[in-house]
Amino acid sequence: MADRVVDEFFADGCGRCKRYKTPDCSVRVWHEALVALRAVLRSSPLTEEHKWQHPCYTHDGKNVAIIGAFRDHCVLTFFKGALLSDPANILKLPGENSQSGRVIRFRSSKEVADLSTTVLAYIDNAIEAETSGQQVEKIKIEDRPIPDELASKFEEMPELKEAFKVLTPGRRRFYLMQFSQPRQAKTREARIEKSIDNIMAGKGYGEL
Repeated sequence: MADRVVDEFFADGCGRCKRYKTPDCSVRVWHEALVALRAVLRSSPLTEEHKWQHPCYTHDGKNVAIIGAFRDHCVLTFFKGALLSDPANILKLPGENSQSGRVIRFRSSKEVADLSTTVLAYIDNAIEAETSGQQVEKIKIEDRPIPDELASKFEEMPELKEAFKVLTPGRRRFYLMQFSQPRQAKTREARIEKSIDNIMAGKGYGEL
C-alpha cells in the first residue's frame, strides 16, 4: 500500500496545491532528481513510508528524513539534521528560524548521483543520532530575543504584554518569528500593529 501511494506522489505530486497533476507541479518539474534521490534512500537501511503527503523515511518507526519539491529545487530534509556532522558542507537551514531540520538541495539527477555516497553516509549518521536518543536542544520561548519594536509596544500597552504572555508557546514563537524577520524597522512595526487585535483576542498570527 505504501509503495503505491508513494508511487502516486512521484507521478502526480503531493496534492497540496492547485498545480497537482499539472506540468507545473514541482514534483513533476524535478521528477528525475526526485526519482534518483528516492533510489538512494531506498538503498539505505531506512524504511519508505508516506506521511504528510510526502515520501518519508524512517528507522524503527522514527522519522529520519523526508523528500520534497519546491519551485526552484527539490530537497532531502533530515528531521534532526542539526545533530549531524557536515564535512561536505551541504546541510542548509530550511528557514532562518529553523532549529532542528537541515536540508540538502538538488537541481538535477546528476547532483544526486554525485552526492549519493555522501548522502548515504549522512543517513548512517542520522540513524546513529536517532538510535542514541540524542535530541536537538531548542531555544525556549523565554530565551528568544524580543524585537525592540515589540518591547516598545509592550511598554506603551502593558495589557498587550499580558495578553502575549498567556498565548500558547507555539503562537508566541510564531509571532516572534514573524516580527523578527523584516529587515526594516517600519515593516516590523507594521506587522506588530496589524497583530495587536489578534494578540488581545488570544489568536495566532494571521488568524481570522
